[in-house]
Amino acid sequence: MDTTPWRERVRAEEELLEQLSLQTVHAARRRAQALQDGVAELGSAAAVAADLGDRSHQAVTKAIRKNRAAEADRTTE
Repeated sequence: MDTTPWRERVRAEEELLEQLSLQTVHAARRRAQALQDGVAELGSAAAVAADLGDRSHQAVTKAIRKNRAAEADRTTE
């Protein structure tokens, strides 16, 4: 049984959630950049989606667009 006081456990878990959230944001950016690189190489989001085989061209386009919007927001802050 965990003898750590509940307040400390809550703080520790909140810190972990914050770290995971930040890691998720960074991973999404890297993924979007990789998809963008794929579009540059293959010529279209549809070609990237077909090459990957497990997503639609809309999903590829949405990930790239979302990353571009986030980039624009960061540059205006």
